[in-house]
Amino acid sequence: MSKIRVLVVEDSLTVRKRLCEVLATDPEIEIVAEAENGKRAVELCDELRPDVLTLDLILPIMTGLTATEYIMAHFPTPILIVSASTNRGELFKTYDALAAGAVDVLEKPRGDETDDAWSEKFLATVKLVSRIKVITHPRAKLGGYTQSSAPPFTTAQNPRNTQVIAIGASTGGPSAIVDVLRAISAGAPISILVVLHIDEPFGSAFAEWLDDQVAHRVAYARGGEPMDTPGVLMAPPGRHMVIENGRVHLHSGPERHSCRPSVDVLFESLAKDCGKGVSACLLTGMGKDGARGLLEIRRAGGFTVAQDEATSIVYGMPREAALLGAADLVLPLGKIGAALARSTGRS
Repeated sequence: MSKIRVLVVEDSLTVRKRLCEVLATDPEIEIVAEAENGKRAVELCDELRPDVLTLDLILPIMTGLTATEYIMAHFPTPILIVSASTNRGELFKTYDALAAGAVDVLEKPRGDETDDAWSEKFLATVKLVSRIKVITHPRAKLGGYTQSSAPPFTTAQNPRNTQVIAIGASTGGPSAIVDVLRAISAGAPISILVVLHIDEPFGSAFAEWLDDQVAHRVAYARGGEPMDTPGVLMAPPGRHMVIENGRVHLHSGPERHSCRPSVDVLFESLAKDCGKGVSACLLTGMGKDGARGLLEIRRAGGFTVAQDEATSIVYGMPREAALLGAADLVLPLGKIGAALARSTGRS
């Protein structure tokens, strides 16, 4: 079996050597080159075509964000951001890189040489990211699952009584969520609930970043808000978001599919509380979180959409939804926002 070819990009010699030391312990991984700045990273990526890059964002000559944008535009390669950035401005750059096509983000090692847990997570994430078939832009053809894949539940394709829109996403989600929200008029008096899988410390400012990207007002839920509050409410990192009796509630219950917040937890609560008043979509992401919940919404009479394979960074969660017959429609990313807007009768 061929080894996973890794390009390590980090301007700190100490950190770079630490990353390489950890990678070298795994017989399935080969370090093909190291780079200390973004410009050299681009050159080596073009020359060597590695299976995956580990990339710092704060780099000399060319930043990690600029390198990400160039690489994803010219020779798409799975990128794992390895960053120590935790202040607001640097977190925003992390989200920009994820929106530009980077696959995932991981904290830098803390310098504790006995931190075996970090090493194990780093190796596992590198392997996982290397297997993802990244894309630069939506392809024209539809994926293998279409509207005809779904069983014939009695559900209106364009319901006119939608009370709330719900969105679930994971890997590749930042840019996908932006695309969907930009297609829904911010003037529509509709509540939009969002669950995105993003670990701390990187999740803390995502709602603020998203608020800058779209015309909607975006904030993390605090609990107790009426469900019909106009704008976008996001599940905060580490908390499940549910709807009960028309209000938003947060809790720290058990993880679902190793996720907290979980898309399934939100979707299932919406199916029970709102039924046919929900329009929901499941976007790009690894695993199967959200698929069963989307099915529950469809069974309750809500309107459901799953992203297609061709435009998904990772065709995991939406694929599971399509296989279950949970989606009224399987659509390319560029058509999902418009379909949700139509379902409200206010497009």
